[in-house]
Amino acid sequence: MQGALGHAGPAAGSTGSERPASLRVVGLLLAAVAALYVIAPAMNAAVVPLVASELGLGPHHEAVARVVGQTLAIVTLVAVGRTGDVRGRRSVLLVSLVVLCAGCLLLAVAFNPWSYVLGRVVMAAALAAVFVSCLAFMATVSMPGRIRRMMGGWLAAMSAGFVIAVNVAPRAASVAGWRLIMAGMTLAAVGAMLLARRYLPRGGPSESYRLPDPVRTGCRVAAAALGAAGLQLAPLWGWSDPRVGALLVAAATALAVARLRARRQTARASGVAPLSGPVWTAALIAGIALGFTQVVLAMAVPALTGAAGGSAEGGALVLSAFGLGGMVSCLLVRHRGIAPLTGASLGLPLAALGLALLHTALDSGTYRLAAGYAVVALVGFGIMLAMAPQMARFLSVIPRTHLGVNAALLPAAILFGTAAAQAMPYTSALNGAPTHAEARELLWIGTIVVAVAALALGRPVVALVVAATSGLQYLLVDTHISKSVTVVIALTVGAAAGTVAWSRREQAERLSRTRETASALQHAVLHPIPTDLGALRLAGLYRPATTESGIGGDFLEAVDTPYGTRILIGDVRGKGLQAVQTVTDLLGCFRSQAHETPELGEVAARLDRQVQRVAVARGDDELFATALLLQHKGPARELEVVNCGHLAPLAVSPTRAGEVEGPALLPLGLGALDAAGPVRTHPVVLDPGTTLVVHTDGLSEARNSSGEFYPIAERLTDIARSAPHELVRHLDGDVRDWTHRLTDDIAVIALGHRPRPSDLVTAR
Repeated sequence: MQGALGHAGPAAGSTGSERPASLRVVGLLLAAVAALYVIAPAMNAAVVPLVASELGLGPHHEAVARVVGQTLAIVTLVAVGRTGDVRGRRSVLLVSLVVLCAGCLLLAVAFNPWSYVLGRVVMAAALAAVFVSCLAFMATVSMPGRIRRMMGGWLAAMSAGFVIAVNVAPRAASVAGWRLIMAGMTLAAVGAMLLARRYLPRGGPSESYRLPDPVRTGCRVAAAALGAAGLQLAPLWGWSDPRVGALLVAAATALAVARLRARRQTARASGVAPLSGPVWTAALIAGIALGFTQVVLAMAVPALTGAAGGSAEGGALVLSAFGLGGMVSCLLVRHRGIAPLTGASLGLPLAALGLALLHTALDSGTYRLAAGYAVVALVGFGIMLAMAPQMARFLSVIPRTHLGVNAALLPAAILFGTAAAQAMPYTSALNGAPTHAEARELLWIGTIVVAVAALALGRPVVALVVAATSGLQYLLVDTHISKSVTVVIALTVGAAAGTVAWSRREQAERLSRTRETASALQHAVLHPIPTDLGALRLAGLYRPATTESGIGGDFLEAVDTPYGTRILIGDVRGKGLQAVQTVTDLLGCFRSQAHETPELGEVAARLDRQVQRVAVARGDDELFATALLLQHKGPARELEVVNCGHLAPLAVSPTRAGEVEGPALLPLGLGALDAAGPVRTHPVVLDPGTTLVVHTDGLSEARNSSGEFYPIAERLTDIARSAPHELVRHLDGDVRDWTHRLTDDIAVIALGHRPRPSDLVTAR
């Protein structure tokens, strides 16, 4: 974790005695600061009636605050994200918090409606800047493989903030008044600024990297901002107003230009490739669905609760269940590793069914508030179960040099979804709360939007079941039908759900059988590395890039022979079944010859001839394999090594890690070993307390999202442990945190001297 924070740079002017905050502290702080993004809107919504009565705030003022605030926020997200990429995220976050303090203070001292609107606009832009700074900062201090866990906890904390804010804001506003509430928000922003200044790691301005295509980025921002403004202004000015049409046409044109350039443009000379289209689109759809659903619930739940005789506090309690369900699903994503496809396939159908059932739950029954609370929690659980994995995957593949400007897509998509929901007349700022009938209509529209998102992001069969279930639910609620037809419909819905469940179970069983087969194949070909062999203590690791076969082109083996402990590690050229066959032939040859051949160099020569025979049999003139052979005899400190085109070993002591230099021959299969005469070994001294690490290039060439290779020596130097099993366990977890996916097989063997009985007695 300290290594991850080290990328942010040391604190300017810090002394050597200062210790940087841990990654956990930084993550909690960023989550707490980002929670202002959901707390502030809840507070604003609670004080609007009080401001209206005192300052004369009217619907047109609210409309201006919404339209200008959300449009400016979208532009601010990208601008601040890019500034953080260039100037440093900590400084940009601190400036954003200063602006947020100014916005909250403007609201606290507002003296007329337009001064209040100005404060709302400044606050909206500042909140957007704070959110994208925290989001990019969180991804910066986390390696790509850990972003899922950080994202789950981060979103869970924000969901908890939403629950608290929605329940506390109405009561706080009625007791303290709106000016005191805004003053409290100012103090909260000041506290967040002081904590960020104290605990966040400092980093100076980073190297300025040119965007892969600035024109495409600008067109996307323009399309989002103009589209959001047009959608929100449509119910205010009318859909037939030429100004609305001009905004929407301009947004569509900007989007078309961006798509055209995306097809024509490739990566610039900086070498930073554009984001994958499916990843970008999936994050966009998930964000729009989240923003749309939030507005639908915020408008429909209070209206339905009030129509059923509930109080405003009861409506707020029911609405806060969205955050509770989201918190549970985010914690599930954090601890269970939910994949984006799984989250969308399971979560979005649950959310759509919850929206379809919500008006029924709040319309009738003795325990309508409890039922509504459970259903809204189901909606929040489903939406965030789909959103959290999409956000984590998106952030893990963003190049570090353009993290801020690309991370802005996520909150911008949420804001655009909010604007799309506000395009409906009964969610417009000029109209009051929707009627009972309008609230029910809102829920059905939300169901359709979420079902479409499920069709786009999840498994189509599940989305179709969602649509069928929602339609049948509509018949049950709005159509006078006989009891027999009701039973038929219920049975049909149950049969459809049972079919989906059976299909999922069959898939799970097939996957389990595939994994068992792969595991059996791996153990048959690659024997486990023993923990103790001869006078050595060993630890081994094998990670295939693909899990279908459980084995790839890397190989490793350690055997105890009459001539000492002999170790082999290597990598076969090529992939697929032919590489597996070559590995099998090589390991079989080594296991037999290691026990019968006195000289380690001769063992290497026989492996060379074996690869040549395999190449001739297949007609493959380019077949070869890199290999490293080691031999240790008795209590000696020296190892004999033969390097056939392989990576040099690493010697790891408690203070440093570095390559062990030595001659390298040509790889196996090229016929060079026999041609050069007897193969000579070279000695390597293995000091007590030192561990030798041998590995394949899948480890050293694992890349992060910016294309940087895994710095194995640096990562091993950062830990103060040198026992073989500790080093291997560290490498296993650390390389998976470094890269979001493995593209090559990884094989590692770590070896060191076994403690002698006399050493144990001395240690005691």
